[in-house]
Amino acid sequence: MKRIAAYFFLILVGGGIGFAVAFFLLPKSDSEQSSGDSGEREILYWVAPMDPNYRRDKPGKSPMGMDLVPVYADSVAAEEDVVLVDPHVVQNLGVRSEKVRRSRLDRHVRTVGYIEYDENAMHHVHTRVDGWIEKLSVKAQGDPIEQGQILFEVFSPKLLNAQQEYLRAKSGTDEAIIAASEERLEALGLTQNQIKELDESQTASQRVRVFAKSDGVVANLGVREGELVTPSTHAMSIAELERVWLVAEVLERQAGYIEVGQEVAFQLDSAPGKTYKGQVDYVYPELDPIARSLKVRITFDRGKDVVRPNMFAHVEILVKGSEPVLHVASTAVIRGGLTDRVVLEMGGGQFRSAAVVIGMQVDDRVEILKGLKVGDTVVTSGQFMIDSESNIEVALARFEEEQAKAEEPEPPSKVSVNAVIRGSVKDEGKLRVSHDKIPEWGWGKMTMKLPVAEEQMLDDWKSGQEVILDIEKREGRSVIVAIEHREEEATDSQSTTEAGSP
Repeated sequence: MKRIAAYFFLILVGGGIGFAVAFFLLPKSDSEQSSGDSGEREILYWVAPMDPNYRRDKPGKSPMGMDLVPVYADSVAAEEDVVLVDPHVVQNLGVRSEKVRRSRLDRHVRTVGYIEYDENAMHHVHTRVDGWIEKLSVKAQGDPIEQGQILFEVFSPKLLNAQQEYLRAKSGTDEAIIAASEERLEALGLTQNQIKELDESQTASQRVRVFAKSDGVVANLGVREGELVTPSTHAMSIAELERVWLVAEVLERQAGYIEVGQEVAFQLDSAPGKTYKGQVDYVYPELDPIARSLKVRITFDRGKDVVRPNMFAHVEILVKGSEPVLHVASTAVIRGGLTDRVVLEMGGGQFRSAAVVIGMQVDDRVEILKGLKVGDTVVTSGQFMIDSESNIEVALARFEEEQAKAEEPEPPSKVSVNAVIRGSVKDEGKLRVSHDKIPEWGWGKMTMKLPVAEEQMLDDWKSGQEVILDIEKREGRSVIVAIEHREEEATDSQSTTEAGSP
């Protein structure tokens, strides 16, 4: 019997030793390891007790002098719109992110245009009398013209009579009649050289020649030989090729960005790889009712290049931003659905969707009007899968709440509140007080230490006194600027004095 008991005892001892060895030497399960490693709760960041928007990555003091409180990962993860993603999964998904930035955005308005004659360098040819085109030297539109070249010869009875009258006046001695006859010839279109030739030949010409005033090309030809012309007849137009315009057509929705003097760069299909520089010279006052576009005139230096009218151009107008704005990459914005939104990266593998209001888009950047602040981190790649797991309704509710708060009037910088003096901390220059609720600032009823504006306040008041505090926000701190006795306390003290007096 004793031998059986000894065997049984040895079996128990051996089993215990084996269990202990297995417990300490064999690997633990993941759940046991995680529970052992997570003896302390993970802290994401610290916030101010009275202002959750004041965040720091380590312990410290709030602007009001209160200790920052930690925010734990498990408490944040409990929010309905927060998505937890394992860091290894984040890497496998190719999630990339960037910080929200504030800077000036320069817009590039891209459009098309075409080359036109510079109307300031174009002149039209008309006769000043009725007549017939006897000889036309220019036969077709586009013909080159040189200054002083004969354009056409016209026969006009009125011009013939004027020449004869001038010759008769020259044969006499009356200077006034001679001057009047010469002025009449000039008024009818004869040049000084033609009048000098008339003086030398002393013979009236049947045909009067019309000369070109500048080099260029025939932009428009409106007459033919033998045709009757009058002063209202548009005989031809001559344009200088040395000076041309670029006319661009800007869409109606972009018309408000264009101003005179803005820099312009454009390319021509006829000169691939070359960029011409110019600037906006004139913005036309009217919008094209059919194309719904605004014409913009651009001047430029073509150098020695041949730039012909009606050439097609790809135009880019630089519109410099007037002030810094918040902006993110265009790939970060998820458009459509209930609203535009982005995915915020909160750290520790935590993400949530946030509704935003977007403004203008400049190249690959999008202006953010509402919903983000400088320093926020937004996901720019791989956000669609995270967004699909997020609670969009909660994100929208938060956005609407933040918008409502933004529309509320700013809280006052100074308030008055009933309080009780609890003591003073002279080395810190603060009074310890218990104050009532301050709804204007969202403060609850609490006991706290507040700095005073003047050191003598620390000696003027004793513990237990009921007072009215005037608290003012100065440079991010709440400071006691004035202290008064409560009326009921002052009344009670006065009554006591009167009752004790003889």
